Amino acid sequence: MIPVNTPSFKGREAEYLAECIESGWVSSEGPFVRRFEKAFAARVSRADGVAVANGTCALDVAVKALQLGEGDEVIIPTFTIISCASAVVRAGATPVVVDCDPVTWNMTAEAVEQRITPRTKAIMVVHIYGLPVDMDPILELAKRHGLKIIEDAAEMHGQTYKGRPCGSFGDISIFSFYPNKHVTTGEGGMVLSDDPELLERSRSLRNLCFIEEQRFVHYELGWNYRMSNLQAALGLAQVEQLDDVVSRKRAIGAAYEERLGDLECFERAPRSTNYAENIYWVFALVVRPSAKKTRAEIVSALSSRKIGTRPFFWPMHRQPVFQKMGLFAGEHHPVSEYIGANGFYLPSGLGLSDADIDEVAQAVREIVQ
Repeated sequence: MIPVNTPSFKGREAEYLAECIESGWVSSEGPFVRRFEKAFAARVSRADGVAVANGTCALDVAVKALQLGEGDEVIIPTFTIISCASAVVRAGATPVVVDCDPVTWNMTAEAVEQRITPRTKAIMVVHIYGLPVDMDPILELAKRHGLKIIEDAAEMHGQTYKGRPCGSFGDISIFSFYPNKHVTTGEGGMVLSDDPELLERSRSLRNLCFIEEQRFVHYELGWNYRMSNLQAALGLAQVEQLDDVVSRKRAIGAAYEERLGDLECFERAPRSTNYAENIYWVFALVVRPSAKKTRAEIVSALSSRKIGTRPFFWPMHRQPVFQKMGLFAGEHHPVSEYIGANGFYLPSGLGLSDADIDEVAQAVREIVQ
């Protein structure tokens, strides 16, 4: 089987994990948590970070740290993972969705501006699959309307926008460290900011809102979203290799482009824009209506050859759970609906060998031709 993702551990992971075990520090109180927070924050040019249990937890903390709640609207892309919308809903606020650009698959400032109302309090920017959102127009729009920005850079470890690290924009940003990310802790996430108050509030929220004066007296509800010392040790070793990881991911993308770029039955995100080079978090394909085979047929044929794939995100306005809540009634976002129904991605993990790429690409060619 060639899986969609296999992580890579070629650095000091075993050494750091052994240090945790030998010292006895395996919980969230261990020293690697703080080392990882500082190292990752420095990597993305943030003042500091707050490590949490996963990327979804990071979104929960970010939304609540900004004190978004009932009566507030948060504009998000409809083409994203459900964690983005669910964090807004759990906070009691209202997600307002926008369609994506047909070329980059990211949200645009033009779409956001059309959905701003007097109740809008924040924009949740989500960078998708390999290319970042065009940030300058979004930042200008947020400044003009007095809106907060939450930057979801879960898929953008090592990516930049006009030379500036993704995750360094807006009021607060988040990352995920799931095994398919460029930096993994198995499960894990981080909230980052340059604002000391937001950072302190995030630390409190991830730790049940304990207070120093009376530890078990609580004035606010938080979560037990702490990251363990073992996870952080893994993450620190991964951050140390991030430049090599980015180079390898771009090499995987270039290899697929070379082998599959001439197939007219697929749409692909561009290799670059005027503000970023594709980092190829995944190698993603959208099956055109003119193709001889559907996405389902291609994916099934690949599966029969023991090649893993994943479908694209399903748009938020089409999610049954939100429709039951009465959200997004009657909304139509054609680009997101089209790519959500026809997009999938190929094995793209760091454990992928050149021989694996050859095998996957050859299988795709034979299936579609």
